[in-house]
Amino acid sequence: MTEDEKAIRALIETWMSASREGDLETVLGLMTDDVVFMVPGREPFGKAEFAAQSRAMSGMKIDGKSEVVELEILGDWAFIRSHIDLTVTPPDGESVRRSGYTLTLVRKEGDGSWRLARDANLLSGKT
Repeated sequence: MTEDEKAIRALIETWMSASREGDLETVLGLMTDDVVFMVPGREPFGKAEFAAQSRAMSGMKIDGKSEVVELEILGDWAFIRSHIDLTVTPPDGESVRRSGYTLTLVRKEGDGSWRLARDANLLSGKT
């Protein structure tokens, strides 16, 4: 495994761990300023909207796992096809489980760190 692949896998693990801990600032630090998220049924959105949505979900518990199915590094860009299984539990509500695939592009920044740049999320509800 190359150093870049190790760094990209560490990025994914850090993202999942910070999400479980509710550490939004760490998650935001793992993405580029020009990041674009795509989810079914809505227009693509960027970092500011991601942050606002996350703050609105304050108090939610997120638990889950991400399995890298495919990872290809192409210079300063890489793509990751992952399968994610998440459970989101509001402070006073019923848990919602979502599962599915994502296609993520990460970019190696000037400081040598890899950051999430584009994400197409195909998670759907699961019982």
